[in-house]
Amino acid sequence: MGDFQQGGVVATLHNFHTKPLEELEADLKLFSGYRPMELILPSLYSELDGPALDHIVEEIAKVDYLGHVTIGLDRADRDGFERAYSFFSRLKTPFSILWNDGPRLRAIQQELEERSLGPTEVGKGRNVWYCIGFTNARGKAEAVALHDCDILTYDRSLLARLFYPIANPNFQFEFCKGYYARVAEGRMNGRVSRLLVTPLLLAMERVLGPNDYISFMKSFRYPLAGEFSFRRSLIPELRIPWDWGLEVGVLSEMQRNQASNRICQVDIAANYDHKHQELSEADSTSGLSRMSIDISKVLIRKLATQGHCFGSDTFRTIKATYFRIALDMVSFYQSDAELNGLSFDINAEERAVELFAENIMRAGDDFTYTPMETPFIPSWTRVNSAIPDLGYRLRCAVEADNQEMRTPSHTQVVWPMVGRAG
Repeated sequence: MGDFQQGGVVATLHNFHTKPLEELEADLKLFSGYRPMELILPSLYSELDGPALDHIVEEIAKVDYLGHVTIGLDRADRDGFERAYSFFSRLKTPFSILWNDGPRLRAIQQELEERSLGPTEVGKGRNVWYCIGFTNARGKAEAVALHDCDILTYDRSLLARLFYPIANPNFQFEFCKGYYARVAEGRMNGRVSRLLVTPLLLAMERVLGPNDYISFMKSFRYPLAGEFSFRRSLIPELRIPWDWGLEVGVLSEMQRNQASNRICQVDIAANYDHKHQELSEADSTSGLSRMSIDISKVLIRKLATQGHCFGSDTFRTIKATYFRIALDMVSFYQSDAELNGLSFDINAEERAVELFAENIMRAGDDFTYTPMETPFIPSWTRVNSAIPDLGYRLRCAVEADNQEMRTPSHTQVVWPMVGRAG
């Protein structure tokens, strides 16, 4: 049985295992008449051969309340795009694949880069940004959900619970974050959330004093979850980080733009597992090492926008405070693991804490010495203001790519394209 705790400034929606999945899905089918629902799946081509995506597609194919599925496909050539289209054709729901490496979308990317408007880094952030832009340009969804394509423990109840708070017309929520237990194969996972984000927020609060933003971020049980849902009306003003700070950056945008009573978090899975990144102690440009730097920079930048000054002494104090809190938490997690019969490697946990402490200082140095860095991709409002027809052309480009897959022998289809705006 889950707890009843409401710990923070956003609503927590628990799973008491009292409402069957069939009832949830029947409700969602009814809600779809009021708030049409669309799903976004940002995917690497390599995930077609991974251990998770095949089952995810099978589960999504069982639901009948979705109006459309948008798949963002990265790192695929022409053969890969054709294979991906066949792979996702098992879906019962209409779908579109954004072939991000195809000539049509590359042309749009080049145009955006020429105007310093487009995402410059390949990765999940860019993929999600194009997907939400396409979803907005379609103009048919009222409720949108997004989740990753590497979830090893996926079942369709995750999707139902993720959509429910946003799709239910009797609820006031406009943004919903998923959360879950990160336990798999007899051990605790989620090191960056457990050992970096939570103790770092506590350290920042202790050093900088009470802060509405810190209180907001502390309210989330799993702030790094890649699963969230939202109203389509949020898309135009949403700024998407291109780096590993995507999830924390999106939460930061919600805190800036939305009232807290319009935001919730929901328990979407009793257990959750996906592919794991290496700690990457020797390389700060990859793995959890880079992730910890990018996330720390997001938190520092956000607090700086609220008037907090950061100097070398402040960063050293935050690091020292973080280190003590994080080591105490390792002890807490050890006890929790032992009570629940989980294996626990104290050495590995403390090595991660030591690396994250160093990376807090690296993040501080980056913030200090690269003050002009702008990790956010421009909002779609800004893009559409500069290039008014871009959303329409993005939709046409995606539909043209997909229409070719639906045409016998993949015959070249002539599709209307509006010329570049002047």
